Amino acid sequence: MSHETSADKLVYMANQIGKFFASQGAEEAIDGTLVHIRKFWDPRMRNAIIAHLDAGGEGLDPPVRKAIERLRT
Repeated sequence: MSHETSADKLVYMANQIGKFFASQGAEEAIDGTLVHIRKFWDPRMRNAIIAHLDAGGEGLDPPVRKAIERLRT
């Protein structure tokens, strides 16, 4: 699996998580996405999505982007 393919898959997965929480409101979508990724993604996946954000974050939905920014800190 190439780096692009794995990044695309992580973006897709993160956006799906964000969509799940979206009905709860903007801040809840950010927090829910952040908590889910912290709990269920292994460190390699978390580091890869942070690296993707640092490289521009192409494809990340706005609430998901905010969740990943918070994950970085």
